[in-house]
Amino acid sequence: MVEFSSRKLDDVVLAVPVGQIDHPNAQQLQQALTPILDDPSAGKTALVLDFAGVTYVSSMGLRVLMVAAKQMRSRSARMAVAALQPVVAEIFDIARFRHVVEVFPSVRDALQALSAPALEAYDASR
Repeated sequence: MVEFSSRKLDDVVLAVPVGQIDHPNAQQLQQALTPILDDPSAGKTALVLDFAGVTYVSSMGLRVLMVAAKQMRSRSARMAVAALQPVVAEIFDIARFRHVVEVFPSVRDALQALSAPALEAYDASR
């Protein structure tokens, strides 16, 4: 089972999945992301996925991320993944997934690239 939490930091939603995003759990991630992706008031609100607690991503998990990235692009919003574990980073590299979503070494790096106000809110909440 994938645990999931999210919070809004100014103009960015920070989503934190934890666990293995394998075939059985990919649908859970999709269901958790749906309210964020389908929010009609979201506009250009960016999405950062903190993958520090994600230990594995299967092809089904990559598909969920690809669909999410496509939805974000359709509303001219950015999506990034941060803090990949080595195994997940290798999967992203093999799948050439860094061409699909922006990848950053840390959540702070992602927020710095996407939104100064969100970075400020993140730093203030730590």
